[in-house]
Amino acid sequence: MNFIITETRKAILELYKEEIAESVINIQETRKEFEGQATIVVFPITKISKKSPEQTATEIGEYLVSHVDDITKFNVVKGFLNLSIAESYFLKQFNEEILSADFGRYPSNGKKVMVEYSSPNTNKPLHLGHVRNNLLGYSVSELLKAYGYDVVKVNLVNDRGIHICKSMLAWQKWGNGETPESMGEKGDHLVGRYYVIFDKEYKKEIDALKAAGQNEDEAKKNAPLIKEAQQMLLKWEQGDEEVVSLWKTMNEWVYAGFNITYKNLGVDFDKFYYESNTYLLGKGTVDEGLAKGVFFKKEDGSVWIDLTEDGLDQKLVLRADGTSVYITQDLGTAEMKHDDFDMDESIYVVGNEQDYHFKVLFLILEKLGKSWAKGLYHLSYGMVDLPNGKMKSREGTVVDADELIESMVTTAREKTEELGKTNDFPQEDKEELYKNIGLGALKYFLLKVEPKKRLLFNPAESIDFQGNTGPFIQYTHARIKSLLSKSNYQFAVAGEQFSGISAVELEMILQLAKYPTEIEIAAKAFSPASLANYLYELAKLFNKFYHEVPPIVKTEDGDLKQFRLNLCKKTADIIHTGMLILGITSPERM
Repeated sequence: MNFIITETRKAILELYKEEIAESVINIQETRKEFEGQATIVVFPITKISKKSPEQTATEIGEYLVSHVDDITKFNVVKGFLNLSIAESYFLKQFNEEILSADFGRYPSNGKKVMVEYSSPNTNKPLHLGHVRNNLLGYSVSELLKAYGYDVVKVNLVNDRGIHICKSMLAWQKWGNGETPESMGEKGDHLVGRYYVIFDKEYKKEIDALKAAGQNEDEAKKNAPLIKEAQQMLLKWEQGDEEVVSLWKTMNEWVYAGFNITYKNLGVDFDKFYYESNTYLLGKGTVDEGLAKGVFFKKEDGSVWIDLTEDGLDQKLVLRADGTSVYITQDLGTAEMKHDDFDMDESIYVVGNEQDYHFKVLFLILEKLGKSWAKGLYHLSYGMVDLPNGKMKSREGTVVDADELIESMVTTAREKTEELGKTNDFPQEDKEELYKNIGLGALKYFLLKVEPKKRLLFNPAESIDFQGNTGPFIQYTHARIKSLLSKSNYQFAVAGEQFSGISAVELEMILQLAKYPTEIEIAAKAFSPASLANYLYELAKLFNKFYHEVPPIVKTEDGDLKQFRLNLCKKTADIIHTGMLILGITSPERM
């Protein structure tokens, strides 16, 4: 309702002889308990009027009603001016703006953004925490695309280090030549199983050493298994053919398994980076930092940065023996990614346990004078808990992503068949529907919560055809599609020659009109949660409309019937488009 800002500025100039900036005028949606659709917050204007908020609001309200045809009435509640907008304005907005094919689509803004997400370790399958990461990264990417960005989706795979050597060593010792094919097992599951085996055998050795008199720390260092794993890592770094060959083979098993999970989750990537190719990066950046005086070298030869003046601490960036620490390679990788894609912004989707790491990383890059460092952002998210407690990956009690997906689909099948609404569906269509409902429930439940918040995931609660859930929104979409099919809907702009629209229909227009703004809000916050909850409110409002308005099929007034069908169609379109941004499919039938 930009016209209200324009007309209010005119009113202030006329009444108080002063021109003000648009930013001074704060317009909000009128609260439901008051009459009107738009509310002007008057308090900032009293500095100009030199009058009480109530008197100022009354004078502006009287001016607007007498000078603007689309403003029919006003009421004042303290310092808030509530305006009633003419029905004709909303019908015109609906026909000319909301019904247009490009409504809610943002043109290219000419900016490129990289979203890095998933970033798994190759020693175990993806788990529930990874699921939140992947869904969040994918959805933020789609949001930014919708808002006009050129988006590059990147996955930096942690495919080296002591963790993968543990799986490799355990497979060598106890694997008996097992392969994913010979076991009929996904490769990431097989490798993860040996990671768990290593941990169990390592604990046995630690207990034996402690029983022989060593303390906990000594036993952990002296256990033969950990020493063998460390030796294997050294051989890998030296390029030992046998170790490198095994490493490649087992990693390929894992990648094949990951790809199946990614496909089932519906996420994708434009570029994969591998830590095995990037772990030596950053040493040049350290040399650059030493030359610029950003870093300093201690007597033992190690290189540090002093961040105490920034409220942090001293941070090691290169060991005394010249080997990298984690932040060294992150400095190098950040530079490499920028060189590869020359992006304006880069978003790291990583759990909140890494908050400090990214604060340090971004600060160092700024101190090194990297102009692009201001565009780096850590999208920090909270842990996912289950009703029965936390996940523990090394003990093999992790909530496996594949098992979770399968469980969600099974639950969707059971709940849908209880309702008996798919009895006439072909079996193939049923299976596709159950997958869409199960994954829709999972994705929506994880995305409707602000990323920074810790999340309690309740699978049973997520698959509910009532309430703030994915299946409720999906069912609403299917209901609209059924209604449009029964009405033999054909698009046409309805004439305006029918008696007044109902209050709920006006609410529907107002809710639909918010869609572009909701995309903007969610994209700027890197948070799909606000979009998810907007779609729920839209679906909820449609169901209110569906029950309050007489059956559309029986509506005799042609223009009114067309208007209502258009209202249904646009609601379905926005649900469909908005849910796709969340990575969720909206079925035509349920």
